[in-house]
Amino acid sequence: MGAIVIVTEVDPLKAIEAAMDGFDVMTMEQAAPIGDLFITLTGNTSVLRAEHFRKMKDGAIMCNSGHFNVEIDLEDLSKMAKSKRELRSYVDEYVLPNNRRVCVLGEGRLINLASAEGHPASVMDMSFANQALAAEHLVKHSKELDNRVYAVPEAIDKEIARLKLKSMGIGIDTLTPQQAKYLASWQEGT
Repeated sequence: MGAIVIVTEVDPLKAIEAAMDGFDVMTMEQAAPIGDLFITLTGNTSVLRAEHFRKMKDGAIMCNSGHFNVEIDLEDLSKMAKSKRELRSYVDEYVLPNNRRVCVLGEGRLINLASAEGHPASVMDMSFANQALAAEHLVKHSKELDNRVYAVPEAIDKEIARLKLKSMGIGIDTLTPQQAKYLASWQEGT
């Protein structure tokens, strides 16, 4: 939609993937003064913090979609702000010492939950199906499983995706026997 997307990353594999996908990749220090909207998606703490807030443009907006309300360091932001006010529901404006304003959406909580009405049913049906089928799998296979954390079996994820696509009237291709044989083989190709 015409947005220029910048990715900041700590994982070199994800950074090179983003770069190869055509996104600008840089450090948060470099991105802070040029970004208009900052969305954290890391699952980590203090991703946006005082040194970044100091460099942000007047009117910059921040929100979190990654993990609880710890990705945007609201404690740092509150300490350094001259004032804070609610502009409207789910939008808090902080005025920094240099009179620049930055806004935080949804109190830094998961934006899709904090500033909306939760996940849409079209997402939750898949999540609940995944949970139910994973629980069924655990019951059926409990004797052969160790007491540890397991990923949901790929077959369950694929079946839920297949059923959801079907309910949406979306068809996908299937491998021909020749294609399946080729993918399972290492004898052909370079």
